[in-house]
Amino acid sequence: MLSVENLNQYYGGSHILRGLTFSTEPGKVTTLLGRNGVGKTTLLKCLMGLVPTRSGSISFNGKDITNAAPHERVKAGIGFVPQGREIFPRLTVEENLLMGLATRPGSTPIPERIFEMFPVLKQMLNRRGGDLSGGQQQQLAIGRALAMGPKLLILDEPTEGIQPSIIKDIERAIRLLAETGEMAILLVEQFYDFAESLADQYLLMERGEFIMRGKGEDMPKDGVREALSV
Repeated sequence: MLSVENLNQYYGGSHILRGLTFSTEPGKVTTLLGRNGVGKTTLLKCLMGLVPTRSGSISFNGKDITNAAPHERVKAGIGFVPQGREIFPRLTVEENLLMGLATRPGSTPIPERIFEMFPVLKQMLNRRGGDLSGGQQQQLAIGRALAMGPKLLILDEPTEGIQPSIIKDIERAIRLLAETGEMAILLVEQFYDFAESLADQYLLMERGEFIMRGKGEDMPKDGVREALSV
């Protein structure tokens, strides 16, 4: 679904991303782990076209998107849930969800499965996004990304600052989405237990490069938790 080959990125003279190569598959969760400042968010910005790629290639669904604009990537089927949620606080829940349908015909309804996964959103359709709790805003951000029916869903630290009960809801939703086989999921996470519970494959990043990778089921044996804490 997504294929990244030898991706490099610099900020000034600093080599931020170093020859990254990986791919994602439909129905599978690829978990990217690493401490703050190792380049995870920069990688996602490159994948979304928010930061230009210095060298290497990005292809999606068989097409080269290395130089595609962000809106073209979204239209192609990439849904993005950024770190910090970035919902529209002055818009209602319904209006936020409709923003996720911007690439679809105007009469396209909000998919019912969003409300099945996150019932609180249906109860709060007319409430402003800024009035929701942090966990509810995260559910809204995920729902907005799902509205357009993505083939790839990218989530940047969805558990950050979220209460444990909502984390369980989000975990359940991600697992359900993967099990449908409709989309590939790229999950960027620092919370090891959450990442391990969902990962079909993992990537561990340090100083802009992958230092470990493997199957999700092998994360305990491979010592990923210990590597994260070093």
